[in-house]
Amino acid sequence: MPSSAGEGGDNTGKGIALMMLAMCLMASMDATAKWLVEDLSIAQILLIRFLMFLVVALALASRRGLKDTMRSKKPGLQVLRSLVMLAEIYVFIWAFSLLPLADVHGIAAVSPLMAMALAVPLLGEKAGWHRWAAVTIGFIGVLVIIRPGSGVMGSGALVALFAAFLWGLFQVLIRKVGLDDSVETTSLYTAVVAVIVLAVVAPFMWTPPDTEAWGLLLAVGVLGSLGHLILFRALQLAPASTLQPFTYTMVLWATVMGFLIFGDFPDGWTIVGIVIVVAGGLYAFSRESAASRQARSRARPP
Repeated sequence: MPSSAGEGGDNTGKGIALMMLAMCLMASMDATAKWLVEDLSIAQILLIRFLMFLVVALALASRRGLKDTMRSKKPGLQVLRSLVMLAEIYVFIWAFSLLPLADVHGIAAVSPLMAMALAVPLLGEKAGWHRWAAVTIGFIGVLVIIRPGSGVMGSGALVALFAAFLWGLFQVLIRKVGLDDSVETTSLYTAVVAVIVLAVVAPFMWTPPDTEAWGLLLAVGVLGSLGHLILFRALQLAPASTLQPFTYTMVLWATVMGFLIFGDFPDGWTIVGIVIVVAGGLYAFSRESAASRQARSRARPP
């Protein structure tokens, strides 16, 4: 039965609320990982996280059957996308060990703009001057955060910027596989590929966790799995174009948690840079939304 306008509005509001909750859970997971990486290897942290995500992915796959869910029209691209995602998360946790949470997320906020730039050569999308203006604004913001040559952030900023690039590349690849494969298939490939790789690597870097560390490792897995599930639900309730600006609340959550847990707070220039990056992203999405509405209007029969 079609939803009424009021129901549609309610669903959009619920989707926005769930998106902000998902971002809070993801930021909490990052804060927990930052705490853990002081004593444990990144590989073992990720192994526990993806083992728990594998349980979630298998539960999602049970509705269609494991064999059918694992069948992909682009299996090679799914494996590549999964490896890129694994590398991106690994590099992000590495960046968290070098910089405050808010600084890393401030730099990472440029990743949607990177995805827009990468979509031109990888997806064959056309880019007008508005898109390139948004990308330029975002990179100016990143330069303000990093302040090259100042020695404020050092190599940690380059690690965070590389993580943002990988996140942007991942967004392009997930759009490419999403044209043919379901969310369940993509989730299952992500979990299976990550667990296989980490099961080979992690034993060589394993540090026996104590009771507290095991609790935090389980928390990383639970927060990550819940964050993904809530994110998927948010995207079911509201259009991605509506929800995308609210992903920037991740920076806010990271700032709050970084201050409360680690006593870190971004300096004035970092805050200015974050505002510029977010402004570039919001400008990009407003232009993309306007272009999409115009295209639908032209396609509508008279």
